[in-house]
Amino acid sequence: MALEGLHHITAITAHARRNVDFYARALGLRLVKKTVNFDQPTAYHLYYGDERGTPGSLLTFFEFPGAVHGHHGDGMPYRVIWRVAGDAALDFWSVRLDDVGVPVVRGDRDLRFADPEGLEHELVVDAVPDAPLRADAPDVPAEHALLGLAGVRAYASDARASGPLLEALGFAPGDEEGDWELAGEERRARWSYDAPVARGVQGAS
Repeated sequence: MALEGLHHITAITAHARRNVDFYARALGLRLVKKTVNFDQPTAYHLYYGDERGTPGSLLTFFEFPGAVHGHHGDGMPYRVIWRVAGDAALDFWSVRLDDVGVPVVRGDRDLRFADPEGLEHELVVDAVPDAPLRADAPDVPAEHALLGLAGVRAYASDARASGPLLEALGFAPGDEEGDWELAGEERRARWSYDAPVARGVQGAS
């Protein structure tokens, strides 16, 4: 059975209210549900995605109040990559994020920024046939909305060591060293490795 891209990505937050404000209000994602971390029921589990909580649109967070700020390092994902429809969407998000005080870095076909706790995001114009996984937000035009997960970037001091596992899961090597691509019948995703710049410390972000 072939995998259909990425189902979801999970991270940690120390501030549920601030987290909701950023992802549901600033980014226009739907707060699909709030449950508990079933391994630790004292912690909230927040789910964001499209209108139906479709696999491939989901970013989730465990809330641990007071958690120290983490540092992304070896063996840790550090950037979530989202699809958008085109350059006009990048223009929209550049202005919108600047208006709410979020610094952005604009490239030719992408836009990078970080959430209040340091988790990086990248919006990319990605020409794939995948159905758009869009949330409805009153102040985000549908043509500029986030359209689902395109991939993840992670740190690895020896990216080759993950090759056998990724191949067993259905990934194939991409065009660039450290890039892996997964293509199911309906969705696609990328997993990319970069050399770590620091030792990783788990925490909020």
